[in-house]
Amino acid sequence: MAKAYGSDALAAVHETVSDLADAGLVDKKTMRRFDDMCLTSVEPLAASEIRAIREGVRVSQAVFARYLNVTVSLVSQWERGEKRPTGASLKLLSLVKAKGLDAVA
Repeated sequence: MAKAYGSDALAAVHETVSDLADAGLVDKKTMRRFDDMCLTSVEPLAASEIRAIREGVRVSQAVFARYLNVTVSLVSQWERGEKRPTGASLKLLSLVKAKGLDAVA
């Protein structure tokens, strides 16, 4: 999956610094700081936000679960606020929110 940057400008800066790192002019610590600064941030999502994301892409809970590689029950629990997505699931939800289902297809 391609990296998702906060903006086109950050993508360009990140690419430049990455090239400098490949050339040995930027150390790994600096590169990690640029990764953290430039990549799409992941923030917790409320149950209503998760439902709005799904409804915004016009799919059922079953189809949404299939795209995210989780169970329908888990999507339902997220939307009811019984559980909160974390880790890779939260990142995928953030990508769908920003870029649509094509970002995770």
